Amino acid sequence: MKRGLRSRLAQYGDDEFSLFLRRGFLKAAGHDDEALTRPIVGILSTASDFNPCHGTAPKLAEAVRQGVLSAGGLAFVFPTISLQESFAFPTSMLWRNLMAMDVEAMLTSLPMDSVVLIGGCDKTIPAELMGALSADMPSIVLPVGPMLAGRFEGGRLGACTDCRRLWAEFRGGRLSETDLNRAHEQLMPTSGTCMVMGTATTMATIAETLGFTLAGAATAPAVSAERMRIATATGRRAAEMAKTGTPRPSELLTKTSLRNASVILQAISGSTNALVHLAAIAGRAGLDFDLAAFDRIGRETPVLVNLKPAGAYFAEDFHAAGGVPALWRRLKDRLDLATKTVSNETLGGIVARWPAYVDDEVIRPLNRPVVASEAIAILSGNLAPGGAAIKLSAATKELTTHEGPALVFDSLEDLARRIDDSTLPVTPDHCLVLRNVGPIGAPGMPEAGALPIPKKLAEKGVKDMVRISDARMSGTAFGTVVLHVTPEAAAGGPLALVKDGDRIRLDAKARRLDLLVDDAELAARRKLWSPPKKPVRGYERLYVDHVSQANLGCDFDFLVKHPAL
Repeated sequence: MKRGLRSRLAQYGDDEFSLFLRRGFLKAAGHDDEALTRPIVGILSTASDFNPCHGTAPKLAEAVRQGVLSAGGLAFVFPTISLQESFAFPTSMLWRNLMAMDVEAMLTSLPMDSVVLIGGCDKTIPAELMGALSADMPSIVLPVGPMLAGRFEGGRLGACTDCRRLWAEFRGGRLSETDLNRAHEQLMPTSGTCMVMGTATTMATIAETLGFTLAGAATAPAVSAERMRIATATGRRAAEMAKTGTPRPSELLTKTSLRNASVILQAISGSTNALVHLAAIAGRAGLDFDLAAFDRIGRETPVLVNLKPAGAYFAEDFHAAGGVPALWRRLKDRLDLATKTVSNETLGGIVARWPAYVDDEVIRPLNRPVVASEAIAILSGNLAPGGAAIKLSAATKELTTHEGPALVFDSLEDLARRIDDSTLPVTPDHCLVLRNVGPIGAPGMPEAGALPIPKKLAEKGVKDMVRISDARMSGTAFGTVVLHVTPEAAAGGPLALVKDGDRIRLDAKARRLDLLVDDAELAARRKLWSPPKKPVRGYERLYVDHVSQANLGCDFDFLVKHPAL
């Protein structure tokens, strides 16, 4: 296989002429003949003014470059699409697959021997891993790292769990606009990703557990000197990978490493978004992510990491407490520590050399967990025949077994129009149902599943209700929220047939979500149902024509690696 500048030559029918041109343009950029013989490391930068979470990405890229040069490599920084949850209309999830295609295209078209993937918020790391697995080029992930916690009136604040808490208090009339605005200035006090156990911290932790980062890279704060040292070390390791051609992503992403990731996802009470991303990542390697097995793991795995929203602390505390390897040590009897990492160490090797110190309050011992088990559960039943997810560690226990009438919202527009209407016929016993917000229906499956409590109830002090949708929710959110109902309404799933007043039964212990309407009535309703209109053109039309359901990762059918390929 051709390496360095001789790899992936532009096609003119004369490879030596192609190389001649390439070398000429690089000499124009100041490179000399000696440099152009070195192995090449690509540095994928997601720096963007529309992604303030990645504000440190340019400095990280330069630190990586220094590491590459010190190890005898040649470094080239290049951009891809950058996704930040609050800046991408209608949702960053719609564009995750496009970013994954962008990553794969750059890795298979540019002359590089290995790549450093700089990512963080919060679809970027999944998209990078998806693209890297499809390209199967030696790849190492460098998360941008979490923000530091903010401080307000003697307490600590974290985006975006406290964003949601404070907004709910404001909607309920329990917090003044003045105080809300004062707190607002402390919610995101530095660059970096959300400093709670949201999707960004979850996916960085999973990337480290899957073996795609250097040890400690998931949790070091974005603005710390340690983050910069990790970046330099990542560059050195990437240069070594460029020379050897190993390990490739397909060597790291295995059934065993996926099972380890499932254990860790339950133990950190991570974002439910990780279920969708892990299914998509697995699919790029030709593997299945077994939701039933994930649920079984959850029944016996305690939540040990005491971070918001399920706990009390922040990502900087997780790092100071010992970080991800300290958690692996706690769970050593439940993990396969022989699995390989990008550094060529095993998880067990890292644990053996990792400092013994651990903060028992932040990373709890097995005999004193934050939650005994079942952080995330997978439901079935006639309302979710393909499955649904609920984050039990963030739910109100009394509501996890509940039967009540449905109040249906047909779209996000319908929800926005009616949720604060003082005449809305709703009680605390209702099950709020939001549909047509799944992968096809929205399109893009936005983080709308944590429906706001109707204002008329919020003002009376109601803080939680059963909420059901084919959408996702932020990993920073909380409440008794059933998500990822599959098949989605826009694909003809049973959610499309629910009417106001229908009785719905949630029994999380039995892992059931059922619509208490007889089959004959549902069959009659189905005859009256018709699928929604599709987008007319462009990427959105491509998306709805080819996206899979949530249980399969919401990836495109033509990008999943089939066993025969």
